[in-house]
Amino acid sequence: MSKYQSLKEEAYEANMQIPAQHLAIYTWGNVSAFDKAAGVFAIKPSGVPYDELSADSMVIVDLDGKKVEGELNPSSDTATHCVLYKEWAVEKGADIGGIVHTHSTFAVSWAQAVRSIPLFGTTHADHIQTAVPCTPYITREALKANYELETGKLIVKHFADEGINPAETTMVLVAGHGPFTWGKNAAKAVYNAAVLEEVAKMAAFTVAVNPAAMTLPDYIIDKHYQRKHGPNAYYGQSGK
Repeated sequence: MSKYQSLKEEAYEANMQIPAQHLAIYTWGNVSAFDKAAGVFAIKPSGVPYDELSADSMVIVDLDGKKVEGELNPSSDTATHCVLYKEWAVEKGADIGGIVHTHSTFAVSWAQAVRSIPLFGTTHADHIQTAVPCTPYITREALKANYELETGKLIVKHFADEGINPAETTMVLVAGHGPFTWGKNAAKAVYNAAVLEEVAKMAAFTVAVNPAAMTLPDYIIDKHYQRKHGPNAYYGQSGK
């Protein structure tokens, strides 16, 4: 048995939630699960249909994107995952143990419009306190250099330029491309991907109903976020 078996199983189970949550079709999308101590992550193999996946088909790579274990090629988005883990989990110490990329319809629609998703309501505020950021388009030069690696750098730069904390804002839209989300583990990252899709859908309907809709007042945003995530949070069951 592989010494990375539990990591591969975590990645496999999270990847299977992509079709289960209707976040992508065919072979689109990918999830990775990160072991910070070992400096490796397990990720979906490239171009393999979800119904053909197994824990053993997950590919183990290091933070330079080199394959450590596995018979198949890792996801084509592997280099993006590498950058986010390196820059945020390792360098900044953020509690990030999983990353997800999907092609979910409403989130992609906002990315294709090159628009951040405004914080219109409490569903959004329950999870993050900011608009869901959207990066600029990747430059021609960056695309030619190394598309997936530079996509990761684009995300990191956008967060730094805008003063956004990736430990609190756990989702992003890449202009013209689609969403990436992350969390303390792979399962939480998929949860955030599903939340993002619902928030994107609600925001699209909000704009359709009222193109001049106002964002949620700050005091309501703070209340909803703090009751779930603040020092005196009271949502849910104690100790759960």
